[in-house]
Amino acid sequence: MTNSLIQTLLPATKEMFAAEPGLRALYGYDPAELEGPADLLAAALAACLPEGVGRAWIRGLASEVFGHDTATLNTALDDLLVTAARDGQPGGASAVLHFANGYHALLSYRLGRALWLAGRETLALAVKGQFTRALSVEIWPQAEIGRGVWLDHGLGLVIGQTAVIEDDVSLWHGVTLGSNFVDMGTGRHPTLRRGAVIGAGALILGPVEIGAGATVAAGAIVTRDVPAGHVVTGPRASDRGAGRFAGFAPLAQLKGEGA
Repeated sequence: MTNSLIQTLLPATKEMFAAEPGLRALYGYDPAELEGPADLLAAALAACLPEGVGRAWIRGLASEVFGHDTATLNTALDDLLVTAARDGQPGGASAVLHFANGYHALLSYRLGRALWLAGRETLALAVKGQFTRALSVEIWPQAEIGRGVWLDHGLGLVIGQTAVIEDDVSLWHGVTLGSNFVDMGTGRHPTLRRGAVIGAGALILGPVEIGAGATVAAGAIVTRDVPAGHVVTGPRASDRGAGRFAGFAPLAQLKGEGA
């Protein structure tokens, strides 16, 4: 099913900017001059960078990528739909697009990933570096991240090169998906299965698997697999058994698919 934001995001942004004219100065663009959601995502993402030639160039690049790569645009809009539903930001998706650091980080990854898959690897890494400095988040473009992912706050988040994150995963700030300096092969980073929830400051190290619907509590240090639906806590990632948290509404439900 088509994401409703294709039709509603730009009009909602125009209304928000009209209600607060100062936004045009702060973000460096006027949504009334944009043609569609691809241009809007590009303008909002570029606004995360300092004013100057680099910001303008990134905006043009992102507009080109989102405008021609329909899959990347649709995935970015799915992320936005999920983020708006999960973090309860007043103002809905338009506010999330402009005010949510975690979404900006994920959107910058979507841009870098599209460049990486298109064979523009050097540019993908350069884009990653620019947004790492701007947002205090590092997500390598080689990582595989599914749809409907939520990065709440985002600050201090590190996602390594071979990490795999499936659909509907939620991660809080300060999470590290890193290697362990022992298993240093091609798949040296964690895999997070569908619907997993990772609390603030959790460290997940090495080629471990966090099962579908599992919860890693804030501050946990995980170096072994976590079964689907289980909760782990503390510096030894103690397994507390099956959790009672039912998880967040998945992307398919928010889009009305399968209803």
